[in-house]
Amino acid sequence: MKTIKAERITQEVAKLCIGANYYLSNDIEVALKKYKDFETNPLAKDVLDKLLINADIARNEQMAICQDTGMAIVFVDVGQNVYIDGNLENAINEGVRLGYKKGCLRKSVVADPLRRVNTGDNTPAIIHYNIVEGNDVLITVAPKGFGSENMSGIKMLKPSDGERGVLDFVVELVSMGKGNPCPPIVVGVGIGGSFEKSAILAKKALLLPVDHVNPDEYYANMENELLKRINELKIGPMGWGGDVTALGVNILTHPTHIAGLPVAVNISCHVTRHATVKLSSEEE
Repeated sequence: MKTIKAERITQEVAKLCIGANYYLSNDIEVALKKYKDFETNPLAKDVLDKLLINADIARNEQMAICQDTGMAIVFVDVGQNVYIDGNLENAINEGVRLGYKKGCLRKSVVADPLRRVNTGDNTPAIIHYNIVEGNDVLITVAPKGFGSENMSGIKMLKPSDGERGVLDFVVELVSMGKGNPCPPIVVGVGIGGSFEKSAILAKKALLLPVDHVNPDEYYANMENELLKRINELKIGPMGWGGDVTALGVNILTHPTHIAGLPVAVNISCHVTRHATVKLSSEEE
């Protein structure tokens, strides 16, 4: 039997929580440097430079890139041939608890949405499971701060709204957010499925490299148009105006009902934190 022990998952999730909050991913760093060279607004260029300096300090001093270390969003692809020795959900939450404590990361989760009492350990995590082929478990931790999460949105468009309706909704939502999500932002767009599926697609789109090119030319062209229109808003880094409002836009799609066109937009700050590990099972 192919087995992965729950204790191993706990330790790896803890590492992912810390790593995602400490280290700016390479694709984002490259994008910030690239756009800094294109930025014509001196104040905006200075902001981009400071974001890069901030990332260097976080990496070298082993501390969080941002004070909002997010709610832990966890994506888990479980190989159908794998047996988890222990309770998987408990193991993940224990990893979040351990990682946020060891990493001196801010605990931002309240147990009830209205009574607002902090849980004190950043649990429970939001966990999305997916059963896949194979003998491995792939875990991605994507801590999501709510300065950007609060600027996200979903809309049930009519099929007749078509491509133009999707484009206009995404740009309108970004425009309404102004500097609140700490631009330059990364934009994940989910199109299709159902109400909840489109939102998950938008979140998963943020896990793609910021320079990812959609394999479908039709959607690649939509991504390019969205990036162009968003940057033409001139919101700029941290809302100070400038040429760079977004570093990238990624679209994911899913089949949908003949009567609907769900569209979700998940906005992320420039850090767009996530870290992934693949755990291979052992024969028992």
